[in-house]
Amino acid sequence: MAAKEEISNVTTETKNKELDSTTEDPPTSLETISEGNAVRNGVQAAQKDKTKIDILLKATANAPIMKQKKWSVYQDNPIGRISEFIKKYLKLDPNERLFLYVNQTFAPAPDQTVKNLYDCYGADGKLVIHYCKSQAWG
Repeated sequence: MAAKEEISNVTTETKNKELDSTTEDPPTSLETISEGNAVRNGVQAAQKDKTKIDILLKATANAPIMKQKKWSVYQDNPIGRISEFIKKYLKLDPNERLFLYVNQTFAPAPDQTVKNLYDCYGADGKLVIHYCKSQAWG
């Protein structure tokens, strides 16, 4: 009987530790930022959703490199949400600036949609976005 109570206590403690974990961990997908408007490319459905666009995030200059570089996002997401996601993923301070550049050319406005940029600058089925912590181009 004492063994059952011990196992029960260990299970309860494990569950409590899982519930107590903070949300300070970096986001694992764009879903956490964009209210469910994007998912990781690693988990794709058999039939690809046509409302999503592949983006490739590349570090530039002094920016830390992301382990996951390719993401699939809904085409109506603004670039501002992608910037917020990158900041949280890289665990940057809220007061740190992050600059995004499309094809190493210009910095898009935060309210530009992914679809608009993809239509103008997409190549090979994806949109390449460079990110850095200091101004690089443009």
